[in-house]
Amino acid sequence: MIEQQGIYARLEGMEARMAEIDAELAEPGTVSDQTRLVALTKERAALEPPVEAYRRYRALERHLAGARELMEDPELRELAQSEVADLERQQGVLRQELQRLLLPKDPYDEKNIFVEVRAGTGGEEAALFAAELVRMYMRYSEQVGYKVDLLSISEADAGGYKEAVFAVNGKGAYRRFKFESGVHRVQRVPATEAQGRVHTSTATVAVMPEAEEVDVEINPRDLQIDTYKSSGAGGQHVNKTESAIRITHLPTGVVVACQEERSQLQNRERAMQMLRAALLDRKIREQEQERSSLRRSQVGSGERSEKIRTYNFPQDRITDHRLNQNFGNIRGVMEGDMAKIVESLWEHEQAELLAAGDNSAA
Repeated sequence: MIEQQGIYARLEGMEARMAEIDAELAEPGTVSDQTRLVALTKERAALEPPVEAYRRYRALERHLAGARELMEDPELRELAQSEVADLERQQGVLRQELQRLLLPKDPYDEKNIFVEVRAGTGGEEAALFAAELVRMYMRYSEQVGYKVDLLSISEADAGGYKEAVFAVNGKGAYRRFKFESGVHRVQRVPATEAQGRVHTSTATVAVMPEAEEVDVEINPRDLQIDTYKSSGAGGQHVNKTESAIRITHLPTGVVVACQEERSQLQNRERAMQMLRAALLDRKIREQEQERSSLRRSQVGSGERSEKIRTYNFPQDRITDHRLNQNFGNIRGVMEGDMAKIVESLWEHEQAELLAAGDNSAA
């Protein structure tokens, strides 16, 4: 809790560090050193929310102490009691805010992402479901103001997608999408089902944070690069030359492909971005497995084989198995109305992190 001296000391240390930064920013020489200026400004921006909340908390404590003293005066007791109750309520809200602000931050939360959706078990119905998931994510991305770029698709013979890869660019994209990784299951009556039987199909989703070159080191000798003619339907651009790119990372077997850009150079650049993201995602999951003791702070394990959500169309119900919670309006969700599910997952992660912090402090 916030009363623990260790947390007080941590907050006071953050306040002292912010004062040091302010003093350094005021020095003329700092402005001329752009690298240092950017670093200090970024560090201060991260410190400011918890420090300002801590200052409000201390001011509230002083007001609360004064109100409690007034309760000793018989003439002011009733008024003071009301004020104390209100201040204690504010203190509880502010304490929770401080606890959230002190939670460890996922270093990838603000990054752009690549999303890969693959049809799983279920044949044609699985491919149709995969295409619906792609549409759902794209619609949701547009609703929150993100830019979406389709990078690669492999269409199924009867419609839908065997596989699709797209990029989502916008601040906080990984934070909004990271819990989508895993197996999504759909239960419904396919259009081709004459006897009205409910079928179960699956699709697998992988969400990968965009990686900088410094995040992942790639040896050019480890790459096998193939070119081929891109293909597409509808109004998609279709190349008559071999401008599509497929890159295989030989040490890991990771394969990425891009065909939607208009030149081989652009497709190659995009494919390299996708490869770095895939290798970073692999690195993140390996680190999570090594830190098994921290599993309680995760919403599910994020493993690709883990069933995370079921979409039951006959009962108009979406069940997120990590939350053990049901959501309605399945048609609306499939049109991109995902906000309630995303917020519930984020809040659950916050609660798990808080619980882990309380247990470690005990």
